Amino acid sequence: MWTQEHRRAHERKGLRYPSDLTDAEWALVAPLLPPAKRGGRPRHVDMREILNTVFYVLSTGCQWDALPKDLPPKSTVYDYFSLWRSDRTLLGLHQALYAEVREVSGRKPGPTVGIIDSQSAKAAQKGGPRSIRKAMTRPRKSGAASDTSSSTPSACC
Repeated sequence: MWTQEHRRAHERKGLRYPSDLTDAEWALVAPLLPPAKRGGRPRHVDMREILNTVFYVLSTGCQWDALPKDLPPKSTVYDYFSLWRSDRTLLGLHQALYAEVREVSGRKPGPTVGIIDSQSAKAAQKGGPRSIRKAMTRPRKSGAASDTSSSTPSACC
């Protein structure tokens, strides 16, 4: 049940967009992001803004090309998003936050029981592999291939 305390804790007022991270959320997520790679140029991008932009795209369904001008460039955000997806950073972030939420609620970090809906399992078994059947009707012959018609004019009367 939502209490006034819950409502204050989850209030999104004061943020630029409702999908932006609060300071408390950023404090949880920041240590889970990979550090900048050693060597090369130092990172000049605000990682919080990158995540805010990814969350904006995910929450609004906005196209990458239609990002508002006050967010970082599409190419920068998409490059980080693509990198984090391929190196499984996003998966690790999700799993860490999922485990933490379970622990805060007094449960074990991972689920201990799985439930399968028997109706879904039965529906998945129907049909089986498709069998290949030969056609039951004979293929039709074209008029030109028929022995009753001819492509040459008739020589009779």
